[in-house]
Amino acid sequence: MHDDRSSRRRILRLGGAAGLASIAGCSGLLGGSSSGSGGDGGDTVGQIGSGRSPFGDRDISAGTSMTEMPAMSGELTLYSGRGEPLVGRLVSFIEDRYPDLTIRPRYNSASELVNQIDTEGEGSPADVFFSVNAGSLGALKDRDRVVELPSDVLDMVSDQFHDPDGTWIGTSGRARTIPYNTNELAAADIPDDIFAFPETEAFRDAIGCAPSYSSFQAFVTAMRALNGEEQTREWLQGMLDLGLQHNYADEFLVSQAVADGELAAGFANHYYIQRVLAGRPDAPIATAFTEGDAGAIFNVAGAAVVDTADDPDLASNFVRHLLSAEAQDYFARETFEYPLVPGVDPIGGLPTIDELNPPEGLDLTQLSDLEGTVTLLRDVGML
Repeated sequence: MHDDRSSRRRILRLGGAAGLASIAGCSGLLGGSSSGSGGDGGDTVGQIGSGRSPFGDRDISAGTSMTEMPAMSGELTLYSGRGEPLVGRLVSFIEDRYPDLTIRPRYNSASELVNQIDTEGEGSPADVFFSVNAGSLGALKDRDRVVELPSDVLDMVSDQFHDPDGTWIGTSGRARTIPYNTNELAAADIPDDIFAFPETEAFRDAIGCAPSYSSFQAFVTAMRALNGEEQTREWLQGMLDLGLQHNYADEFLVSQAVADGELAAGFANHYYIQRVLAGRPDAPIATAFTEGDAGAIFNVAGAAVVDTADDPDLASNFVRHLLSAEAQDYFARETFEYPLVPGVDPIGGLPTIDELNPPEGLDLTQLSDLEGTVTLLRDVGML
């Protein structure tokens, strides 16, 4: 695979788009799941432990079921940087399984929750911080507000998907991609080198991004870590000179604009393209990947136990449940993300994690310097 990069790249492009239409009817994200269960997950709780997905007909017996995990009881306050429309059903699903468990979720942006926990100090009610990306988890760690997770929880994913000090762990993954409009561009028009983009005339006035969005900022942070401040500044300025459209609030809107023909291409995490196709299977949008650079980073959503947790064992057990076969299947089916636990596969014809080509030498903990990235984006006029 690595000996023939052009053939491999073509496989990845096709894999990122193939089979997406087949999942349009099985995701609850855009209006109900194929299981027919209600939004609170109550109708599906009895299916846990069957070896089948409680969110649809799929074998997940290779993962660790919630039935094999310690029961939970008590009260837990969850600070979630992941939005309620994406994870609220899973949170309710876990809570409904245990009669003596009460989960109190508080939803906000991950960066604002980091600041809130820091401001609240020792009086913070937060037990678990659930983040949309590794950068915010690293930022909370940098402020000494997290505690070490049990080794048996850390062992549930590969070492690359948790903090080396064991203070946070990834729960699902997302690959950086280039959504492009298939009526405007061919796969061969998309460079596999992110630094070739400012010189690509096919993108002039027709490529867009969401600079205020955390995923784009993580991408720029990765470029700063890998290539340095000045080269990153030059790249950003080059994209602006090319006519980069940077007025989008999030990457789903970027992907929609690509599908609508408003943009020829954009910058987005992989699952936004799949969400567009789930609602519009015939939309003229496909997925391209760069190789071995900041444009190809594989980031994670994840969780950490906050140092103010009233019951650290309960908090750690909740994090463990986010790595259960049922939860990993939920992330694959409902949010179109990559499961991180071996044995639970992605859906929608995605290339496997091993088939992706993220940059070497990047530690996800390096993505915590979001403040420096925001400063840079402001300096070049992108924010």
